[in-house]
Amino acid sequence: MAISRAGFRVASWAGQFLACSRPSWRCVPRTTARPVTTIRPRQFATAASESAPKKPYYVTTPIFYVNAAPHVGHLYTMVLADVIKRWRTLIGDADAQLLTGTDEHGMKIQQAALAAEMDTQAFCDMNYKTFEALANAANMDYNYFIRTSEPAHKEAVQYFWEVLEHRGYVYTAKHEGWYSVSDETFYPQTQVQKSLDPETGHTKMVSIETGKEVEWSSETNYHFRLSAFQERLLDLYKTGFITPTMYTTNVVKSVSEGLQDLSISRPAERLTWGIPVPGDNTQTVYVWLDALVNYLTKAGYPFAPGQGSRLGWPADVHVVGKDIVRFHCVYWPAFLMALDLPLPRNVLVHGHWTMNREKMSKSTGNVVNPFFAINRFGVDSMRFFLIHQGALVGDADYDNAYIIRDYQKLLQKGLGNLAHRAIGCAKGNLRTYIENGTCGRLPPATPADEAYETMLKDVPKRVAEQMENLNPRAALQEITTLIDQTNKYFHHAEPWKSPNDRQRSIFNVAESLRMAGILLQPVMPTKANELLDMFHVDKTDPAKRNYAAATYGSDADYGVDAKKSILFPPLIVES
Repeated sequence: MAISRAGFRVASWAGQFLACSRPSWRCVPRTTARPVTTIRPRQFATAASESAPKKPYYVTTPIFYVNAAPHVGHLYTMVLADVIKRWRTLIGDADAQLLTGTDEHGMKIQQAALAAEMDTQAFCDMNYKTFEALANAANMDYNYFIRTSEPAHKEAVQYFWEVLEHRGYVYTAKHEGWYSVSDETFYPQTQVQKSLDPETGHTKMVSIETGKEVEWSSETNYHFRLSAFQERLLDLYKTGFITPTMYTTNVVKSVSEGLQDLSISRPAERLTWGIPVPGDNTQTVYVWLDALVNYLTKAGYPFAPGQGSRLGWPADVHVVGKDIVRFHCVYWPAFLMALDLPLPRNVLVHGHWTMNREKMSKSTGNVVNPFFAINRFGVDSMRFFLIHQGALVGDADYDNAYIIRDYQKLLQKGLGNLAHRAIGCAKGNLRTYIENGTCGRLPPATPADEAYETMLKDVPKRVAEQMENLNPRAALQEITTLIDQTNKYFHHAEPWKSPNDRQRSIFNVAESLRMAGILLQPVMPTKANELLDMFHVDKTDPAKRNYAAATYGSDADYGVDAKKSILFPPLIVES
């Protein structure tokens, strides 16, 4: 039975959900008449068990705007998140979850559809498919591709709004400021400056942070009491919430200087393409409030009592570009704090990709079509390059010559050639070397063998430490260093001169390739498994290819009938 509370109708379970203390201050009076909002009851499936289920590890990409085609930066974000998800699967989190998708609301999309002379929904229905196709082309192991135009997301956003309002964190007021359509946000006077447009010769106002044009806007809309969360946010940043920590400094500085309340709606007369504010069709929900809730939508929000973790909430890692740090590290945790919802455990920030050390821009033509790159170099080669060269701190420069360089040196001549030579050196007897190595029948270790084996045994732990620190690039560099050291060890041991006397070095090289193949699976899932197949590591037994198996001497069963094959064929280099 519903009860009345402060003008709201609240279902009995919702009353418990909303029973947290409310702010001590009073809301300012409304400046526009509006019907009283009703928090609507939700229907939930009965929990399978009274005990809380284990929370899946939950990784997200940002959701991508469908106003323009994806570029290589989108591909990098997708691959970075995918590597983290696949790593969690490798170490035993079988239920790890990965979310990606598209942001389909807001002024940019409304204007892009108008320019294309298309119905806005039809425009979104067409363009989201390109991002979904990219996720598939990148071999992302995602669990859900979300679209903010989905009915379930609209319901989640409107409910989120209703609870914010019920708790007193929403009020109406006139808002004036510099608004960027491209960034979908207001900027204060201190964050804008004049800039000369080289194409027109006219002066315009732009955001200092992003360089995007802003225009003066004055409107009455709804505001969120962001200023109430300054101290709680500053406490949050002390916990290591943002990775790498370099980005924390700027966020702390910005928040410490004071937070202004945030405009969270736009007049429908200006913005029609979005989710209507509950009970007030004259206003549209701010696209960033709308977009951020997608992470909750996938996790089944609004949650039944005690069931928030069943589908992964809170997120373990939000992977984001450095241009959207403020939205994910200031606005998003404040929204969640207002509802007493668990906060994401970490926001992993990465830098941008540039060309010729300049930011990629469609207007200047220096953008990379990710589909062309994948088709030319192969998906695993592109995944390897992006993780190996992509920067978390700072930016990385993109050039086809760099991809060719890394492919030839690290993959073709490094990993591929090493595997080819190791199997060739065994002369069809690799299985014998594996049996002797795992049964303790190898010749005594030389000092060089001992030093190499000590290094090899330590690599999986170092890779795991880097992944635990959310640094896939450093983890991959540990593996590429292993391959380099193995090539040097192989060269100095010269087992081809006397295979029987140098069985230990052949076994060690085979082990390094088996272990590297296991550890490379999150980065290069197809090629890593081809490498393991070359050495006949049992593919029918998952335990033979998980992280625990990347232990020196742990697999006594591989190497049967191992045959040489070309793992990384020569690239066809265009002149």
